[in-house]
Amino acid sequence: MTAGAETSTPRRAWRGFAVAAVAAAAFAWLVMQQGLWERWLGALFPAEAKPIYPSATLAQLAWEHLVIVGISSGLTLLVGLPLGVWVTRESGRDFHDIVAAAVDFGQTFPPIAVLAIMMPILGFGLWPAVVALFLYGLFPVVSNTVAGLEAVPVDALDAARGVGMGKVRILFAIELPLATRVIMAGIRTSVSINIGTATVAAAVGAGGLGDPIIGGIQVQNPAYVLEGALTAALLAVLADRLLAQTEGLLVPSHL
Repeated sequence: MTAGAETSTPRRAWRGFAVAAVAAAAFAWLVMQQGLWERWLGALFPAEAKPIYPSATLAQLAWEHLVIVGISSGLTLLVGLPLGVWVTRESGRDFHDIVAAAVDFGQTFPPIAVLAIMMPILGFGLWPAVVALFLYGLFPVVSNTVAGLEAVPVDALDAARGVGMGKVRILFAIELPLATRVIMAGIRTSVSINIGTATVAAAVGAGGLGDPIIGGIQVQNPAYVLEGALTAALLAVLADRLLAQTEGLLVPSHL
């Protein structure tokens, strides 16, 4: 790759990030337009006397959803990334299969069942939802971290050792940069899954965009359901775009 192309890569990434930031601002503006949503949903569902969820504003629901996803996804990254690195090291290789089975089980175990188990322990509200989403989001982060690190060419590692690099320096200077695309794909998948799955948090009183969905089902009001579901879908798309642009900034320009 030429020097000019290398220079243009981060520029493109920053431009893409700026576009994603504008999209985020547009999303924030949109969820604050309560009257606009009421008119739009009222036009779609004229038979509904109350076309917009009355118990909280859409902005409040979106913020609650972001808090749930932010805490759970943050914990997933704090645990999942080091765990994925550890099982590719000599000290953790013997635990590779055990960790893989554990995180796989965490994703196949239904989140609603985790909520039911955690409620007697953690009570009603935010934390049962955080635990459920944390467990559910581990698999793509851990598995992609392992896959990315194991795909690093052996020749690159041998060359790094040949010039006297230690294990820690090789990890941060060679392995992680080369594995960034695969790792970020796992993070994007995990966050997108969490945003959608976080709607079940309303079942334990954690709030979020699941409130209008569950409320709409209970009173048979499709306008409520669409309000929550469409906002959650937009949020998932926006988060994925922001993470995609972050990936562009993290991946070395020569890759």
